[in-house]
Amino acid sequence: MTNDTLTTDPHRPAPVDVVHHTHLNGVFAPQREEVDVVDLPVVGEIPADLKGSYLRNGPNPRFDPIGSFVFPLDGDGMVHRVSIADGRASYTNRFVRTPMVELEEQRGEAIWSGVMDGYTPPASVVGDALAGTTRQLPDINIVDHAGKLLAMAEGDRPYLLDREKLATLAQEDCDGAMRVGSTAHPKIDPHTGEMVLFNYSLEAPYLTWSIVGADGRVLLSPTPVDGLDKPYMIHDMALTQKYVVLFVNPLVFDLAAAMTGGALLSWQPERGTRIALIPRDGGAIRWIDTEAFWVWHFANAFDNPDGTVTVDYVEHLFPGGLTKPTGVNNPALTRALLNPATGAVSRTQISDRFGIEFPRVDDRLLTLDHGRIATVGKSEVDDGFLESLFFHDVHSGRDEVWSPGVAIGEPIYIPGETHDYWGAIGTDPEDLTSRFYILDADNPADGPLATIELPIRVPAGLHGIWVQ
Repeated sequence: MTNDTLTTDPHRPAPVDVVHHTHLNGVFAPQREEVDVVDLPVVGEIPADLKGSYLRNGPNPRFDPIGSFVFPLDGDGMVHRVSIADGRASYTNRFVRTPMVELEEQRGEAIWSGVMDGYTPPASVVGDALAGTTRQLPDINIVDHAGKLLAMAEGDRPYLLDREKLATLAQEDCDGAMRVGSTAHPKIDPHTGEMVLFNYSLEAPYLTWSIVGADGRVLLSPTPVDGLDKPYMIHDMALTQKYVVLFVNPLVFDLAAAMTGGALLSWQPERGTRIALIPRDGGAIRWIDTEAFWVWHFANAFDNPDGTVTVDYVEHLFPGGLTKPTGVNNPALTRALLNPATGAVSRTQISDRFGIEFPRVDDRLLTLDHGRIATVGKSEVDDGFLESLFFHDVHSGRDEVWSPGVAIGEPIYIPGETHDYWGAIGTDPEDLTSRFYILDADNPADGPLATIELPIRVPAGLHGIWVQ
């Protein structure tokens, strides 16, 4: 089908009110420009032992959206890269060009609506191959495994990117491990090199898990997780040396309601939260039941000598943004102690901070006792964005904080050749300029060792990695 034969769909949803949408303005406003810039200005000095690249993905609609826009699930992927070597830095950004983005670029406008809207374009607009499809959204995370750089989606197959130019190559199934889709947050075991993942589905089996070996070959094809009778949304997972840990919080897909104009997702706290401990060696799954809460992101998990399992995560009362509020939601860093033998679970808040998210640890310590967790949070004044980095020592209980006074993004742990660092992108809400900050891992509250001035504004977004 050529551009000349495309017709207008009378059922096309109305444009989203971009002007009054919180997550389409200010520090969240989409970035439509793609650039490559070398020798970026630096305040301070980039550590000489630092070499590698920070990559970050996030929702960034190519054109003003139609129908609906729900942050952080909606929006086309845009990958940003800050490369560092020999005390110098460069920047590159690229859209993840799905078939939807490519056709919309030909038309010069949005064709697909938001994920919660339910609209799909007909063949008269998009051709037979794309008729009835929903927008692909590889805009949540980015993963580097077995030589593949993957832009991750929520519950779909990722897109493979060219490592040098960040060009979009093709949708990827990782030797069949992701043939039914993948979480946006697979976990890579730093000791075995295995990538472990899960995927939820709207149809039975509602939940599967699989493993990709260090060489990129599938070790476990998508395997059902028995014990669920409905489809649940599950965003993240944790991994220990023995277990895959899945928190099934009671956010249920309600297809019947969606078909009659209701909400696709239903928060049903009366169901409680169910925790699955899935033995990585293929043993029987252990389910543990507790009261209802919500988890977006895990920091890490590890096995204890007595057979219990420790899981650190940010706990919410309910999934804000996806359901109607049911009270005051003060997300807090929480430690769960799970006993597979007895089914007992205890949950303890391990930091006095509230309103935090994006917990990260040194990725080399995944599946082990990690010691320190970094999060992003707000000060006492709610400016509509996260503006402080908190560093919590889980052994001493001591918190450190660095507040740059800008909208700060998810922190990333950066191993150097002789020393380690934390890094994060921040955007000034006043002049909308963005920077990449490098902090000393031992003394992050002292502020940046180096501040790299980025050539364009990087929208407040989601998840990233450090690659060497």
